[in-house]
Amino acid sequence: MKSGTVKAIIFGLLFGFLLQKGGVGKLHLLIGALLLEDFTVLRVMLSAILVGMFGAMVLTRLGWAEYSIKPTRWRANIGGGLVFGAGFAFSGYCPGTGAAAIGQGNGDAWFMAIGMVVGSYIYALASRQLETHLKAAPADSRRIRLPDVFRLGPLPFAVLFAAALVGVLLLLDRFTV
Repeated sequence: MKSGTVKAIIFGLLFGFLLQKGGVGKLHLLIGALLLEDFTVLRVMLSAILVGMFGAMVLTRLGWAEYSIKPTRWRANIGGGLVFGAGFAFSGYCPGTGAAAIGQGNGDAWFMAIGMVVGSYIYALASRQLETHLKAAPADSRRIRLPDVFRLGPLPFAVLFAAALVGVLLLLDRFTV
């Protein structure tokens, strides 16, 4: 087995473990998040964004990773987001939380996993037609990054964004029952 595959398996297991420990494999917490009644999942997600943002910066600085920013395709991004959101709303799980739920023994998460496989198969069957339709749409070939939108360097943006996320996390503590 290649070392990259071994690293991927180790990081995947670690990620799943942390998702499960964060509670995001519990359906009642996910539904609470969708209903804006329980902010546990949002706290875990915002914390993961902070760690991932600074982790990616460090790995890039060390030369262990590089950014691969794809061109913006508004229709594809919005359409994919709507499909993802609908699947999350109907099942109560997203792919990561569903995998964590399966790992902790939640039988209902298997329905989401089966739906995800069926949906992927349908997408594969329709992908050529979708790609032709989406490529025919006006595409923005720019590679949009948030630091560029705010006209900041990556580090100043990350520091300000981190401060904003910490502020949101502190606010969520005030609204938790």
